Amino acid sequence: MSLIVRDFRPEDAAAVVRVRRATVPYAVTTEDALHFAVRSAHPASKYRMLVAEDGGEVIGTSHVALAHDSDVPGQSRVNPHVHPDHQGKGAGSAILRAAEEHLAAEGATAVLTWVNDEPASLAFAAHRGYSPLRTAHFQRLDLAGATLPEPPEFPAGYTPATGADFADDPRSVFEADAEASSDEPGDISTNLDDYEDWLNHTWRHPCLDHRLSTLVVADGRIVAFTLVHTDGDTTYLSAMTGTLRDHRGRGLAGAAKVDSLRRARAAGYTDAFTNNDAGNEPMLAVNARLGYRVSASEVRHVRRLV
Repeated sequence: MSLIVRDFRPEDAAAVVRVRRATVPYAVTTEDALHFAVRSAHPASKYRMLVAEDGGEVIGTSHVALAHDSDVPGQSRVNPHVHPDHQGKGAGSAILRAAEEHLAAEGATAVLTWVNDEPASLAFAAHRGYSPLRTAHFQRLDLAGATLPEPPEFPAGYTPATGADFADDPRSVFEADAEASSDEPGDISTNLDDYEDWLNHTWRHPCLDHRLSTLVVADGRIVAFTLVHTDGDTTYLSAMTGTLRDHRGRGLAGAAKVDSLRRARAAGYTDAFTNNDAGNEPMLAVNARLGYRVSASEVRHVRRLV
């Protein structure tokens, strides 16, 4: 075996997409998205995309970065993925070791990673000093065959729009995302306070489908939304759904999701995925009512470097 770990090269994109689609089929991964991640990385994140190569073939990969937008200093992220046909060769360990060395050198004090909720993966993490924190569930909806609710009727005073309607001035989308994200359960607290950074990493992401993202407007302000990633083919992913605090309890998030899903099916998408923290019971309930079923689970783990 001639296993090496190195930085991503542009010509690796197709191989990395194959690895990620084999290991995380409930995510949306495209070659454009990989190039975008490398090109647009915030300098403070010290971002690297690592790949494991065996005999000239890319068999594993991981995004590696400091959580520069966290309220807690020293947090970092790494999520190694190794193609199922090449597991057991040491690629995951090699990627993790290279990532930890890089992050420690850049000042990280804790490394967080998502681990598949199955015995082999959990044992891998435990053996390398990682401790479990919380669980998240990936849910799948057979969009082609699902019986979706009828087109939603939004309460009086609330009007649906799409991301495309705000393409030229999405600041109100940013403001809604910032408030909703601050209430999301998680181990890395995110503080969205940099509009230009949000534009570069969220709004301009090549997988963000502005046409299929539904926004709910009241008094000229976005009060609820569902932002959507698609692969341009068959796969649809709910990237973020939220409602401003003063407008919760009116069914706006569910209505936005129904509106978006119906339009996605009309556009030819057949598989819809979403991901929620196990503690996010309101959104899990919304998704269950829409017909989503848990297809995989992950457990967030942490390793303290100091």
